[in-house]
Amino acid sequence: MSTAEIDQLARLLAKLPGLGARSSRRAVLALLKRRETLGEPLVRALREAFDKVRACGVCGNLDSIDPCGICASQRRDRQTILVCEEVEDLWAMERAQSYGGLYHVLGGKLSAIDAVGPEDLGIDRLMARIQADDVKEVILALGATVDGQTTAHYIAERLAGLAVNVSRLGHGVPVGGELNYLDEGTLQAALRARQKLTL
Repeated sequence: MSTAEIDQLARLLAKLPGLGARSSRRAVLALLKRRETLGEPLVRALREAFDKVRACGVCGNLDSIDPCGICASQRRDRQTILVCEEVEDLWAMERAQSYGGLYHVLGGKLSAIDAVGPEDLGIDRLMARIQADDVKEVILALGATVDGQTTAHYIAERLAGLAVNVSRLGHGVPVGGELNYLDEGTLQAALRARQKLTL
């Protein structure tokens, strides 16, 4: 029989992606059994991350510095911005090691059902970046879902009057697929096969 503290911890862990009720209880058990070597270091690491990690004021990535390491790097191609929905999509693209430009994280996608409009996303910040910097290409790396494609078309329409090439990831991304679930090979192929977006 478990205590209220164990139940509460298991309920909280079960809210994390990929953890259900049973797997969260196993995680709690592991943390409590290995309190000194796993549990307490995890608590310290979480506290440090919560205290130091923030969203980058430029692109929306998570880092302990602002601007983040990617935005601050002089080795990145500053004329290309890859637009993605969430930070995990940015991380997935970085794992693929095929892209050397900058990023812009929207923080979601347009969704009538969820009442997410353009003002709820980082689209205005994206437009300001493109106009302020010498950006030549915007790659729309949004999921191949209805909402993802709606968001891509909205951004493409906003960019239509600017002197910037707009492309999207190639067909390596399956319809209905989310970037953070794809392997590096698929992401590399999709990035290489990107196409100009036509309206």
